[in-house]
Amino acid sequence: MALWKEPVKTSSTETPEATDLTHRAVPEARPEAETPVQPAFRSTPTAAPTPSKPKTESLIAPDITIEGKIEGAGHVRIAGNFKGDVNVRGDLTIEPSAKVTGSVRAEKVTIAGELIGNIESAVHVELLQTGALTGDLKAGSLSVAAGSRMRGQAEFGWDDAADGNSAHKTLGHDGKTS
Repeated sequence: MALWKEPVKTSSTETPEATDLTHRAVPEARPEAETPVQPAFRSTPTAAPTPSKPKTESLIAPDITIEGKIEGAGHVRIAGNFKGDVNVRGDLTIEPSAKVTGSVRAEKVTIAGELIGNIESAVHVELLQTGALTGDLKAGSLSVAAGSRMRGQAEFGWDDAADGNSAHKTLGHDGKTS
């Protein structure tokens, strides 16, 4: 069985173009064209996001004050005031006019505002020129800009699992190691 209509023999008065146009119009009448096509990209919902999908960013605006807890897998940008713990599998950015009071766990922490609390675990911490940290810091690496302020102890560059020693040298607020 053919999916298109067989060309009909015509009299010699019809031109070949007319026959050809009839033949071209026939594929539009195929059953596949009448039924809606199911998208090939349809998938069932998954529990984990795909690695290639970029993480979204949430923003706490400058005129907002929130008290509570932030947890999730995206990036967080705080431009207002937040009191509570932040635990994200993404980046945390504290804007110049922002104030955060609480402990922080994030992949990358950028401080341009004020953080009062400990950074318990981070891959990288960046303390910008306008940034101030009052609390202890534990990170894989640390960048400190001239003019920034910190009061507390900093521990960075150590891999606890690799060295098996929990007694690390830390830099205190007075500049002496302990």
